[in-house]
Amino acid sequence: MTATIRPAEKSDVPGLAALIEEIERFYGTPEAGIQPLDERLTQVEEALFGSPPLAAALVVEDEAGAIAGLAAYSFLWPSAGSSHSLFLKELYVRESLRRQGIGVRLMQEVRAIGRTRAGCTRIEWTTDRFNADARSFYRSLGFEEYDGKVFYRDDTGAF
Repeated sequence: MTATIRPAEKSDVPGLAALIEEIERFYGTPEAGIQPLDERLTQVEEALFGSPPLAAALVVEDEAGAIAGLAAYSFLWPSAGSSHSLFLKELYVRESLRRQGIGVRLMQEVRAIGRTRAGCTRIEWTTDRFNADARSFYRSLGFEEYDGKVFYRDDTGAF
């Protein structure tokens, strides 16, 4: 199956909002925890196309024109002195398109974006420890798990 990878456009918001629900289900989010569609639509539009945008995304478009994957990222500063890094927040390819090289192409595109951004010195991302497929995928690309940082999260909503 042929797939196209391109930067997200405003017209992709509905497809991205639907894909985000699929991603939530992939990660095991209970039904009650799935954000309502109208909220997701607003959030995706504000994040990618607000002023200023909070993030950027590449989308995978399948042969039928449906959004079937994404790489969502943002730039962080400071990193390693006064440089900055690209943080890959999510890389996801729909099950029907996996193991066809699309994830590899997405990573190549993300790395190219980082290389073309002046002052960007590295790309960073995380994956869940239980996600053996993702960990194996990143190892197949030659990336080793980084053992130098501990990841923290405050998701209490009290900030």
